[in-house]
Amino acid sequence: MFKHILVATDGSELSGQALQAGAELAKALGARLSAVYVMPTYAGPAFSEYVAYSNLSNDTFVRDTEAEANRVLETTAAQARQFGVECTTSSTRRAHPYEGVIETANDKACDLIVMASHGRRGVSAMVLGSETNKVLTHSKIPVLVCR
Repeated sequence: MFKHILVATDGSELSGQALQAGAELAKALGARLSAVYVMPTYAGPAFSEYVAYSNLSNDTFVRDTEAEANRVLETTAAQARQFGVECTTSSTRRAHPYEGVIETANDKACDLIVMASHGRRGVSAMVLGSETNKVLTHSKIPVLVCR
């Protein structure tokens, strides 16, 4: 069935539930497990005259987001071990997180993506969008959505 499962994580409690589902499935199937954290891209000030008001340089942003990715992925790997599964981890940087999830799944030859859904509805779903929905829409790889 599935031989390599990718869990997308953002460090939230919901993505922890997705990790548990992915780890339990990987253990039951004897599949490999990987996790990905997609870091945002830097969005500097919209107008050059406002640079003086921004105290976050690109270098600081990159350093901080990489530190957060490492922290989340270390926690994710440790949690996977608690479920009895080894988990390789990686991070990538994309303006649109769903692209990073799909690209990582393709690059690692994963045959299942496991993600959490925050379950937004109504106006908040329209305004914020859903990275999970975008992965569902654009991925050719099956996606297991956990709530």
